Amino acid sequence: MTGANRSGILLVDKPQGITSHDVVSRTRKRAGTRKVGHAGTLDPMATGLLVLGINSSTRLLTFLVGLDKEYFATIRLGASTSTDDAEGETLRTANAESVAAVHPEAIRTALDSLSGVISQVPSSVSAIKVDGKRAYTLARAGETVELAARAVTISALELLGSRATDGFLDLDVRVECSSGTYIRAIARDLGESLGIGGHLTALRRTKIGPFSVSNAAELETLDVAASLLGPADVASRLFPVYTLSAAEAVDLGHGKRLHAIRPVDGEGPVAAIAPDGRLVGLVEFTASIAKPLVNFPTDEVLA
Repeated sequence: MTGANRSGILLVDKPQGITSHDVVSRTRKRAGTRKVGHAGTLDPMATGLLVLGINSSTRLLTFLVGLDKEYFATIRLGASTSTDDAEGETLRTANAESVAAVHPEAIRTALDSLSGVISQVPSSVSAIKVDGKRAYTLARAGETVELAARAVTISALELLGSRATDGFLDLDVRVECSSGTYIRAIARDLGESLGIGGHLTALRRTKIGPFSVSNAAELETLDVAASLLGPADVASRLFPVYTLSAAEAVDLGHGKRLHAIRPVDGEGPVAAIAPDGRLVGLVEFTASIAKPLVNFPTDEVLA
């Protein structure tokens, strides 16, 4: 990447065994800038889509964090763990006969009960803060962590296949869910509802909003400059577009409000694009006034 002042959004396919912070650290070195952030972590065990922001495009990450997501996962029925995944200590193991006795219809019924708008208790090793400390820090220090249930939406929980494995039953599932959903908690709750325990053994994130892992770069061969998505391109996928006049682009760049009509009905941010295709900022409309939410500098090289 030539120059540390390029700006854009980067889609990366995170490999297993490293943290999301590791991905950010390696990307900083390749991009030649410290200004790299991500929109939502993945556990070291998990693989798949990470969305990174470079330089001023980190300002877009706030609007990416809350997007719906898609995952493919493997749930192992027959054992529960301290972390609700394969990296934790085994707490309880069901006998092979109990696992084999679970009827496929019972599994489908349990999956249906975990679909839709549900109340979910996050995993005790989540990144949620409790009294100023991360829940996973407290849990790994041996403290009892009790987290409040929260409403999440699981719009799809599809059973793709199952297989018996060493006295356990492994289920391959596809999940479409709202931001804030814990797939480990789905595995835990499914196992509890069936009375045999459950935990997650594999997880891959395949989509965040309109962005797919199929368009992501491999970390080991990452060419930052070639892989960057321009901020205007990204904003146009996320929000309605208001095309500015040259004079409006200057005014908005100076933080001024605009007298303008929202391009489509609705609420939420609108991408304000200059005549040359540059993302000047995100604005919100009140009646016939467009107020800047966030602006983007003009001195960066846009992807």
